[in-house]
Amino acid sequence: MPAHVYRRAAAPRAPALHCFVLDCSGSMLRAGQLARAKGVLAELLAQAYRWRDPVALLGFGGAGSALVLAPGRALQDAGGALAPLAGGGGTPLGAALQDADALLRRHRQGQRWLWLLTDGRTREQPPRPAWADWLCVIDFDTARPPLGRAAALAQSWQAHYLRAQDGWG
Repeated sequence: MPAHVYRRAAAPRAPALHCFVLDCSGSMLRAGQLARAKGVLAELLAQAYRWRDPVALLGFGGAGSALVLAPGRALQDAGGALAPLAGGGGTPLGAALQDADALLRRHRQGQRWLWLLTDGRTREQPPRPAWADWLCVIDFDTARPPLGRAAALAQSWQAHYLRAQDGWG
């Protein structure tokens, strides 16, 4: 290598934990939103795998939330973990976000990212998860006109907001 050319090594970074919170309530079954959300989630999990970042997945619907993927290394192909997720019941958003916040609190190194995939069909307006360093709400509301609850939640949290119909194939 010539003396005047050098390569500066990238500064090592602690991996960011990506905590995905997937709405599996009954309203997500309309118009295939849950299937679409699983597709978007598979893309996000694949990106975390490429970044070598750890992931966690909580699904919520019916009476509560459940840990689908414990915090750990992202899977190269997450389709097997997503396929059995079924929808139905109510939208216990507050309980799911409390569980996600507790999970994020335990992550000691690196940033903590929370991704909420929902249609926003709940009257709950839970507070911003305290342990999330970065938040993104991906809105799957397909109503005409849209209710706008996911957008309102993102705004109150000062979170990033994406409409699934605009940003995902």
